[in-house]
Amino acid sequence: MIGNDWDEILKEEFAKPYFVDLIERIKQEYQNKTVFPKQTEIFNAFRQTPYNSVKVVILGQDPYHGVNEAEGLSFSVKVGIRKPPSLVNIFKELHDDLGCPIPEHGSLVPWAKRGVLLLNSVLTVEKDKPASHKGYGWETFTDEVIRKLNERDTPIVFILWGSFARSKKSLITNPKHFIIESPHPSPFSAYNGFFGSRPFSKTNQFLKSQGLEPINFEITESDLSK
Repeated sequence: MIGNDWDEILKEEFAKPYFVDLIERIKQEYQNKTVFPKQTEIFNAFRQTPYNSVKVVILGQDPYHGVNEAEGLSFSVKVGIRKPPSLVNIFKELHDDLGCPIPEHGSLVPWAKRGVLLLNSVLTVEKDKPASHKGYGWETFTDEVIRKLNERDTPIVFILWGSFARSKKSLITNPKHFIIESPHPSPFSAYNGFFGSRPFSKTNQFLKSQGLEPINFEITESDLSK
């Protein structure tokens, strides 16, 4: 289904009745309604970041629900689409934390290719209806994804922004991993503790302390052609 090591990791999950029913329901949604992201991009986060390449997980809730915004990666939008307010604030914090220039576009594909799993809890959404696919079964699937990552011996940084992401903290029990949590980067909460939380430098400090290569969080125009 995905085309890399995730297929082996999740093969039992793909065979479970709830997942079979979920995929059939989602197919019907795409046939009868406008649903995002593109059907071919539902599992984009997994394709861009294989299981054994994951160094960091940034957990989101569900895809952007506007036309041509979602690309199957949490917080990321396609090139040419206006950056949503939460992503604008993420880039502001990145600049303040690491000094990285603020990218012209909002695609986080370069992060995904460098080991940042940009995972939404719900992987599809109906046009202009946020959280419309909540409760369909995606949460069962993505909770299992988090559990599978939790089983990894190689340390992973889990970045949990906001109360929804922080509610998944109970799934991360392996002491080898590192959890960074703060308020959400949304304009409604960014000034309540997201700004100044320095998640990017904390991530790289931890990775280096474990003998792992830090993440290059800087995104340039040339990255998209690679």
